[in-house]
Amino acid sequence: MADTLKLEIVTPETTIYSEDVEMVTLPGSEGEAGIYPNHVPLMTRVQAGEIIVNRGGTEEVVAIGEGFAEITGDHIAILTDNAANSADIDEAAAEEAKAKAEQRLEEGGDISEEEAKALTKALTQATLYSQAQIKAKRRKRG
Repeated sequence: MADTLKLEIVTPETTIYSEDVEMVTLPGSEGEAGIYPNHVPLMTRVQAGEIIVNRGGTEEVVAIGEGFAEITGDHIAILTDNAANSADIDEAAAEEAKAKAEQRLEEGGDISEEEAKALTKALTQATLYSQAQIKAKRRKRG
């Protein structure tokens, strides 16, 4: 029985994370999910938020956007539109992005109902991702 599983977090641009880990907590579509080695195979949607990684007795945090996770007994592949390791997050830039997203959502302007729905969804995701980045950075500082 394996003690670890391989976690890979991939965006369209690059692989953000690729390590053997003991446990991963994912922000799933129906709540948080804790994944251990030998987990039952599963394909699930992930929400924008924090992935908490337990590796070598330490906890690491990665902020992610929406995406999908494929889980097998010894491997987790997370495909997401964006992700950032807590060490790489600029807290001021994340706060600014969150504020801009909230402002654009409030302004609205002269747009169709369909465009408004798409804009709301996109800005909600941007806000969630920015909040996850800020939380991940603050958690890293301890």
